[in-house]
Amino acid sequence: MTAFDDVDWDAWQPQVRATLLFVVRDGRILLIRKKRGLGAGKINGPGGKIDPGEEAMACAVREVEEELGVTPVDVSARGTLAFQFTDGLALHVRVFVASDCRGEAVETDEAVPLWTPVDAIPYDEMWADDRVWLPHLLAGRRVALRALFDGDAMLGHTLALE
Repeated sequence: MTAFDDVDWDAWQPQVRATLLFVVRDGRILLIRKKRGLGAGKINGPGGKIDPGEEAMACAVREVEEELGVTPVDVSARGTLAFQFTDGLALHVRVFVASDCRGEAVETDEAVPLWTPVDAIPYDEMWADDRVWLPHLLAGRRVALRALFDGDAMLGHTLALE
C-alpha cells in the first residue's frame, strides 16, 4: 500500500491502541522530546500504549505521570488519530487535553519536558500530521484524523472536525 486511497478505512483495525495528552495552561503547551520507541528524537505530546483492560483516559494520565512526573487535571477527550504505516503498523490514538497539572515536569528515561508557547510549537521537529490537526485541537475543536505514513513521510490524510 503506497497511497492513502489504498487503505480500506471502513474495515481498518488497529494493532496498537494508544493515547496522547496535551496539558495546555497560560498560553503554553507541555510537549516532550521522546527518547525511545516510535518517534524517538521527535517532539510530541506525552502518551503511550493502552494496557489490556485499561480505559483510555486512565492510560493518558498514567503515561504523563510516568513520562514527566506530573498529574494532569481537568482532562477531556478531544479526538482520535488513525495511523496506517506502509510497513503494516496500524495505530489508533485517543487524544486528550488537560487544563493544568500538579507537580513540576521532570526529565525521565522516556522524555524531556518542553513547556512551549502555543504560538511557537516546533512543528518541524514533530510528526508531519501534527501541523494538520493540533492547531484545531488547541482552538477547542474535536479532531478525527486518518493518515498513511511511510516511515516519517506522510503520504496522505483526511481530517474531520467538530
